[in-house]
Amino acid sequence: MNVILLLLPIALLLGLVGLAAFVWSLRSGQFDDLDGAAWRVLEDDPDDRPTDR
Repeated sequence: MNVILLLLPIALLLGLVGLAAFVWSLRSGQFDDLDGAAWRVLEDDPDDRPTDR
């Protein structure tokens, strides 16, 4: 029973930290452009192409 009194507050605290991190990421715009990163991976950047020497 003593273990529950220790683990329950720790679990609630970790849950609140996770929720706070999620809310922070929503407010800071982490999920605004989900498709943009996927399309940027497929684009060729002319500066990254190897040159013939």
